[in-house]
Amino acid sequence: MDIDFPFRIDARGRTAETGRDDHVRDLIEQVLFTSPGERVNRPDFGSGLLQLLFAPNSPEMATATQFLVQGALQQWLSDDLTVESVVVESQDST
Repeated sequence: MDIDFPFRIDARGRTAETGRDDHVRDLIEQVLFTSPGERVNRPDFGSGLLQLLFAPNSPEMATATQFLVQGALQQWLSDDLTVESVVVESQDST
């Protein structure tokens, strides 16, 4: 068992635990939704994905996002998972 994220106390008054699949999902969320510089003790941790939220929509931006996500996951979680592929598509919202 692994510690659940975000940290919380369970009904028994102990540190909440979670299964392996949920723990890996929590790790992925931490990497993708943390901006570099956000963590004091690990200033280079994160993906920078949130900075792209309002960027112009284009196939080039989709490709850049794909490489950004894949690179961040490989850099920070290579001991826990193997990234086989990341698929990002650009769609017009009209």
